[in-house]
Amino acid sequence: MRTFIALELSEEMKEELARLQEELKKAGQDVKWVNPENIHLTIKFLGNTDESKIEQIKKILDDTSSQTRPFEISLFMLGAFPSLEYPRVIWAGIDKGCAEAEKIAALAEKRLENIGFGKEKRPFSAHLTLGRVRSGRNKSELKEIISSLEVKPISCAIKHITLFQSTLTPRGSIYTSLHAAVFKD
Repeated sequence: MRTFIALELSEEMKEELARLQEELKKAGQDVKWVNPENIHLTIKFLGNTDESKIEQIKKILDDTSSQTRPFEISLFMLGAFPSLEYPRVIWAGIDKGCAEAEKIAALAEKRLENIGFGKEKRPFSAHLTLGRVRSGRNKSELKEIISSLEVKPISCAIKHITLFQSTLTPRGSIYTSLHAAVFKD
């Protein structure tokens, strides 16, 4: 099964991200947009995961959550990877909560490596993927909209970390929560 570890967002934050997507769609680019209900802050994509490792992953998340207090994240700005000039992934950034998300990613990364999951090649970057650009048409209008859109600084409380199963369908991915590890108060 395909799995990943993520932080879930509030409905209010998802609504703001959906609003931003609607504005970005006005650029008329060939973008595969993420369903707003599926937007999350990925801590680690595990990929194809042997079901025999699920219990070990749950324990790692429980251990990680026992070292983490609830915190807040807030929306900050829009951007694109690898750059605005050559956007492949359109994202919303967070400012408040970045250090906490990085700490969670680092704690989980070390332990997951011990049970056979490869170390990430790129440094952790706390972001919320809004869409993936599919074709290379003129992107200047998209760049302009990304640069000019005002992001409401919506905040949400992060109280747990979740292991998800991702099932690919023709209509998009379906995410199923397999385990939520609650942070200590």
